[in-house]
Order: sequence, then C-alpha cells, then structure tokens
Amino acid sequence: MDSVGTNRPQPRSVVAASVTRRSALLRPPRLLGLGNRSAATKLGIASGCGRGGGDFGKAGRFDAARSTTAKAQGRKAGTSVTKEMGDTSSGNEVPLTYSSGKAFPLGVSQVEGGLNFAIFSQHASSVTLCLKLPERGTQDDVDLVEFSLDRQKNKTGDIWHVSVEGLPTSGVLYGYRINGPQGWQQGHRFDDSVILLDPYAKLVSGRTYFGVDQEKPTQLYGTYDFDSPPFDWGEDYRLPNLPETDLVIYEMNVRAFTADESSSLGTAIRGSYLGVIDKIPHLLELGVNAVELLPVFEFDELEFKRFPNPRDHMVNTWGYSTINFFAPMSRYASAGGGPVAASKELKQMVKAFHNAGIEVILDVVYNHTNEADDANPYVTSFRGIDNKVYYMLDLNNGAQLLNFSGCGNTLNCNHPVVKELVLDSLRHWVKEYHIDGFRFDLASVLCRGPDGRPLDAPPLIKEIAKDPVLSRCKIIAEPWDCGGLYLVGRFPNWDRWAEWNGQYRDDIRRFIKGDLGMKGLFATRVSGSADLYQVNNRKPYHSVNFIIAHDGFTLCDLVSYNSKHNDANGEGGRDGCNDNYSWNCGVEGETNDLNVLRLRSKQMKNFHVALMISQGTPMMLMGDEYGHTRYGNNNSYGHDTHINNFQWGQLEERKDGHYRFFSEMIKFRHNHSILRRDRFLSKNDVTWHEDCWENQESKFLAFTIHDHNSHGDIYLAFNAHEYFVDAVIPPPPQHNSWNRVVDTNLESPNDIVPEGVPFTGSRYRIAPYSSVLLKAKT
Repeated sequence: MDSVGTNRPQPRSVVAASVTRRSALLRPPRLLGLGNRSAATKLGIASGCGRGGGDFGKAGRFDAARSTTAKAQGRKAGTSVTKEMGDTSSGNEVPLTYSSGKAFPLGVSQVEGGLNFAIFSQHASSVTLCLKLPERGTQDDVDLVEFSLDRQKNKTGDIWHVSVEGLPTSGVLYGYRINGPQGWQQGHRFDDSVILLDPYAKLVSGRTYFGVDQEKPTQLYGTYDFDSPPFDWGEDYRLPNLPETDLVIYEMNVRAFTADESSSLGTAIRGSYLGVIDKIPHLLELGVNAVELLPVFEFDELEFKRFPNPRDHMVNTWGYSTINFFAPMSRYASAGGGPVAASKELKQMVKAFHNAGIEVILDVVYNHTNEADDANPYVTSFRGIDNKVYYMLDLNNGAQLLNFSGCGNTLNCNHPVVKELVLDSLRHWVKEYHIDGFRFDLASVLCRGPDGRPLDAPPLIKEIAKDPVLSRCKIIAEPWDCGGLYLVGRFPNWDRWAEWNGQYRDDIRRFIKGDLGMKGLFATRVSGSADLYQVNNRKPYHSVNFIIAHDGFTLCDLVSYNSKHNDANGEGGRDGCNDNYSWNCGVEGETNDLNVLRLRSKQMKNFHVALMISQGTPMMLMGDEYGHTRYGNNNSYGHDTHINNFQWGQLEERKDGHYRFFSEMIKFRHNHSILRRDRFLSKNDVTWHEDCWENQESKFLAFTIHDHNSHGDIYLAFNAHEYFVDAVIPPPPQHNSWNRVVDTNLESPNDIVPEGVPFTGSRYRIAPYSSVLLKAKT
C-alpha cells in the first residue's frame, strides 16, 4: 500500500486519526524553480500570452475538444507559423519554428516536420512550453527556451498544443509553466514560477542514482527518444498467457531483490532491472510463475528529505509516491543510465521473465501522487496544471484536498479527463512494455466520485474491465482505502476483477496461531471463500489469497513478534498496524531457544501449506522462502537496507531446509489441479471430517479433497492445539493407498517428500501446531 502506514481496515475513527497523522507528516517546502527565469529566453507568437492570472470563463470540455480536433486534424498543422532564433549563453543559435500543432495525442509525438506538444488544462489562463536543448550542455535554468502559447492559435477545447520544427528527436528536456486563477477557495493552485512535468511524458529525467542525497534538489523534466530503434522482442518471443487458475504470485521489489552485496552482482547492476534478470533462475527453482512488482513508475525516493522531519533519515524504497504514470523508474537503470536506458532495460527484464514463462504484474498507484497535502503543497505536475480537475476537493471546506489515500491527496479518478489518463497509462504499459497485469493500490479510491462519495458503478473500474487492450490482463484490486471503504468480496467487478482477500489473511493467521472459534472460517477460506466470491460469474481465482504482503510482518516476524517494533521509522511506534494476529511462539524477537525456533519453523510451514492448498490464487512475499526478518518492523517502507533487501547468503544457508519445503510445496500445487479449480467446491468435491463445527474450543480440522478423474484424493489435517490429536484417517479411494507427503512436525527432508511415503494405518497422531498432507496413489 502506501509508503506510510498500513492497509489494514480499521474502525472509521482510527482511520481518520491515521489519515490526519500521515498528512501532517508530509510537509515539503514549495518548489520555487531553479534559477532566475527573467534571464530565460522567452519566445511568443502573439500578444496576450502573458502570465497574468484571472478567470477567463468556462472552457470547453475534454471530450468536446477531442471531437473538434478529430474534425480538424485532416488539415495541415501550422496556419500560424513563427520562426525564432533562440539566444543561448554559449553563443550558439538554435533555429526553431513554431506552428499551432494539434490537440492529440497528449504528450509529445512526432508530426510531419517536427514534434507536437499537447497538454490538458481546463482552468489555465496561460501555458508556456519550456525546452532545454541537449547541445547547450548546461543544467542552468537560464538556458531554457520558453514559448508562450496563444489561446487563439494553440488551444483546442481544454488542450494547449504547439508543433516545433528544428528540435532534436531525442535528448530534449521539457516542461511547462502554467498560470491561472489564484482562488484557493475555488480549488486552484496555479504557480507559474514552477516548471511542471507533463502527465503524459513517457520518460522522466531527474536524479541519476537511487537515494543519493547530493542529487536531492533536482528539477523534473519530461523527455523523449524517437531515435532508438524499436525494441527487439525476438522472433520466438511469446507472452506466457497463463490461466488465472495456475498462477502462483511472488510479490517483490525490483531494487531490494538484488541491492544487497550478497547478490554477488557488480555494483553497476545491483538493485536494477538487469539485476533481476540475473536472479530469474532462483524464481524458476522456487516454482512461482508470476511476479508482482512493487511500483516501477517514476517515484521520488527522497521525498522525506525535503525538509527536517522525524522521517528525514529514510529513503522511500517501496515506491508508493508516483510522480508520473507513464515513465519507468529511471533510477532502476543500471549504472545510472537514465530514463532511456531504464525503458530499454525494463523491456529486457520483461522479455526475460516471459521467456522463462513468468508473467509480470505491476503494483500501480492511481489513488494519489507525490504532491502531498495542502499544508505545504509540493508542486511538480498535476497540482500546478489543474488542481481542481486532478484531485478530489472538499468544495464546502475551502476546497481543501480530500485525503482517502492517507498521503495528503486523492486522485480524482472518475473525472473524465483523469479516467482517460489512467486508461491511457494502463494501455501504454501493456502495449509498450508487454505487462501482463496490474494490482491497484487502495483500489477503493477508484470507486469514489469527485466529491469522495462511493459510486455503485464506478466508470473507471468498468472501463478497465471492458477495455479491449486490457482484456488479456490480470486486474487485481486492493479493495479498501484509508477512508474506511472496505470492499472485500464486494468490489465492483464485472466478473473480471480479482481482489486481495484481506479476510483470508486474517482468518488463516488467527486459526494457525490457535485462536478460538476460527475453525469454520478457516475451512471457508481454504475452500475458496465462496461466502465472498460465489456470486454472478466470479471464480475462486478472483480471491488472491495471501498471508504476508510487503506491508505488515514478514512470515518469519509473524511467528516471532507479538507486537510491532517500528522505532527505526522515527514516528515513536505510532505507524504500522496494531492488529497483526501474530504470535511470537514464546519469546519476543531474536532467540537461541531451540524449542522456540523449532516451533516457529513449524508455524511458517503450516502457513505455507494452508496457502498452497487453498482454492484461489496464492501470493507470497519475496524473502519468505528463506525466512527473511525485518526484526519486527511491520512498516519498513523507508529502509533501503538489509531490513528490506533480499539476503542471498541466508537463502544459501537454508536451501536444504526451509527453502526446500517452500519450493516443493509450490510445485505440489502445480502438479495437482484439484487444488486450483476454476469453480467453487461442491459437496462432492470435499469431505469434512468434522462433526463439531459449533465447538468454539476446537482447533483441529481435517478434510479430503476428491479427485474424480484419477482418484488421487488429498487428505489434509491442521492441528492448532497444544496437544497431539489422534486423527481417524478415512479409507483411500478403491485400489489406492495413502502416502504421506507432508508432516510439518518432522525434520527436513522428511517434512515434505514429494513422491510420498506409504502410510497404512487407520489413525495418524498429529503433533501440536502441525499439519499433515496425505496423497492417494495406486
């Protein structure tokens, strides 16, 4: 979820307090530009293009502009042309010819004879295109070429546009100065002292290296590259197109996966897209076939360092602070390669995943941006372009930003313009980068109207589900937000949307750790959560089952800590979720007690068994395959250290024990289709060996999943009691016999034996806090 706090649903009063706290902590100073803009070169083609404010009346709507432009685009752009020679401090002259241009597509595009720039702003009174040309070789704002757009010649509906002839087709940096009404009470935040980033920029130029403080005060620019040849996906390249029933998702962070020295990679590629490619063999060995990447859109990892605050020692390593929705994170390029290299290397990574049969799902953040709150607004793009359009505002309270994201602002996703931006962004990632799916952070925000009220049929959610370009994609909602809109099992879905099943997480945690009264709910969750998803044409795989995700405890910490230990975050332990449903197995945190360590190991295996035998789509967290610890920090968003970084040395140490169990259990799921059905279980598919469902003190559950095709039934038992249970084992199917595959009470390698160990008894003595899996074989 977000870079701060937790995604756990909370009582409304608690959520409100959390939102207020998080908003108050995000207090960056205003960005005032990088130099003396009076010395900048200013080019204009008509009078009346100054930067004066004042409302100029209601402009035409976005859709009307699209229609008007479509009719006009058959005519050659350039009814009004001005040729200017831009002065530079170096004495060079750059001949640039400007014409009226066209309104679509938004962003930068190639047109006959030049490049077209188009940006939406409904309420702007003036728009100035700012260009930084590569041959000038300076980073000073004084060398910008600025061109003021004429409202009569460079504006169609609400879109401002200009065509420029004479520009290089790569390497140019660009942005906009935009002015308009100054009425804060009316929702406007215009400030033309700031150079704004184009929302439709396909590449973003900013800092070069990840987390380098010396690069902190940098100006963000859009850039483009029309010179490089199309990426070579290869003649034999194919999309995996895996059925949703077959997915096993691995949630991971691009940087954290290889940033640690233990990755044994060169310093130039640690923490990069290319670094991930080097470690794909590990994922294949583990058995996962889909990766869900924490945000890879351009984000500001140094956002906490803009001003003195309790969190200014941290780096936003998770990435939930989107700057732009089209550009890949440039500082994930190897060797500080920059935005063009980042785009190419991201494609190389996706291609390598696909060649390995692994799908790529992006965690996308369309609920808020990096521009923080109203206390000290950080103007980089949307706020200065048209705050009233891009963000939800409380027009009855001084047009203050509404905050359902917990990060100070909320994107106005169901406004027609913003909706189209999101759809264009998603299509871009599918067409340009061949992305296979998306997980939508705080997706309940996307179900709210401009005033923040929930919508019964949110237009954006529906259009994502129905869009032809996105039709092959997996689409997954995190079905809650920080305003209390909890939609697990009720997310508007059009039979397409899957959901992170937060109810699954909580119920599985509570049963395995031994809470009373959880047996029935545990049975419901492992059998596919029909109570939540068996409606209309939804399937079990629409439940993304997870016990651990990036925020919250790791699996190791879930069995090692009763309470969060977040002091390193600088917020006095106030951040992060308090309701973790965790159990430390007798000792809080690190210990050398062998009995405690053995119990913790068993519990981690029990959780993994439950996840892998559950109907639905399983998702695990990077590092849980070797038992990664964050030392009790359940909100580690700001630590670019070993706390988050994958520890390859620990993986090697635990290859034959913990890791082997996790890998073999994933492969067992792949090899048994009855664990991944595309329909909900019927009474003929499962037998519950249970006659005391109402016994709140019972913590034992056994059941058999039937294989009607090959009679390869699977018997499962979970004992969360502190004592042994002598379980009566049902007869195997005719002509078959039971074979023990899993007993988490046994030491490795006997804890999981994929081929099975023959078992002929009528009872099985199941140890405390243990699980058993038997497979019927001929």
